[in-house]
Amino acid sequence: MLFRIRTLIIKELQALFRDRQSRAILIMPVILQLSLFPFAATLEVRNNTLAVFNEDNGREAVELIQRLARAQAFTELINVHSEADVRRVLDRQEALIVLRLPPDFSRDRVAGRTANLQALMDGRRSNSGQIALAYVQQILNQYEADSRPEAAASAPAQPKLVVRHWFNPNLEYRWHILPSLVAIITTLSSLIVTALSVAREREQGTFDQLLVSPLTPGMIMVGKTIPAMLVALGQGTIILLAAVFVYQVPLTGSLLMLYGSMVFYILSLAGFGLLISSVCATQQQAFLGVFSFVMPAILLSGFSAPLENMPRWLQFLDWANPLTHFVIIVKGVFLKNIGLAAWWAHLWPMLVIATVTLGLADWMFRKRLG
Repeated sequence: MLFRIRTLIIKELQALFRDRQSRAILIMPVILQLSLFPFAATLEVRNNTLAVFNEDNGREAVELIQRLARAQAFTELINVHSEADVRRVLDRQEALIVLRLPPDFSRDRVAGRTANLQALMDGRRSNSGQIALAYVQQILNQYEADSRPEAAASAPAQPKLVVRHWFNPNLEYRWHILPSLVAIITTLSSLIVTALSVAREREQGTFDQLLVSPLTPGMIMVGKTIPAMLVALGQGTIILLAAVFVYQVPLTGSLLMLYGSMVFYILSLAGFGLLISSVCATQQQAFLGVFSFVMPAILLSGFSAPLENMPRWLQFLDWANPLTHFVIIVKGVFLKNIGLAAWWAHLWPMLVIATVTLGLADWMFRKRLG
């Protein structure tokens, strides 16, 4: 039995790497996502444009504008001179925020009165606008403290909030992206290899040959699963090495935990991939099935949006999403040296998912053969 399964595994790996298009499908996503995700997939606000509508031109207003011009969040500061210019820069997305200083801004500052400003944001980029507005508010607070130290000294003592960020002290966004990329890449490769393999056999007319061979349906499933596991582990290793040695993401946890979790995660994905392949007749149908699974799985995994933002019923449904559990584990291994209890809390759901999906795939194969 082991010899027959080994022969099928070798056949699968040869079929994967012999064809140029298959090699490209396995290699190009790793290269592209390693090159683009750490730089493009970020919620940080940098290199944006701030527009200023200065109706005052007093000394106080000029000093504030100079401070804004030195902010790292805004690499370009443009001056607008009318209401029409304000509408134009926001309509054309030439600026993320327009800061309006009224004619009496400097006069109110000198007189010790509250000086009001107006911030106009592009609602089409609401998340970036809110983050950029927080930067502007920090600059305004620092400007107020520097320009009126005597007021701060005479004011009653206020509680001081000291902020520390555990597990990612400098809020490096690559520390969030690259561990998650280990999960996303292994998801794609596992599903593509398993879902397309059976469909490819059907298109090429070799699936019937497998059925008349001494291989049982269970052995065929094992022979289709192990190549996907080897490819996914290889791709995951490439992402891990690049994250640690190229992008300097710390790996604080156990490699044994990470690879053990990855094995069970790939098994659960292989079950989904074999389920997809069991109901698809062509590779095109299988690819569409993979896409239909991957996009919701990523959206519901907590990668791009917190799970707590979702409705309660969707959070319960998301328990069956293996990507949700693996993202938590891989981030925990990378950044916080996850403990055994927390690791097991997300490992056993993947074991359940793998058992159920592989069992259903085996049942679907036997049903179609019968």
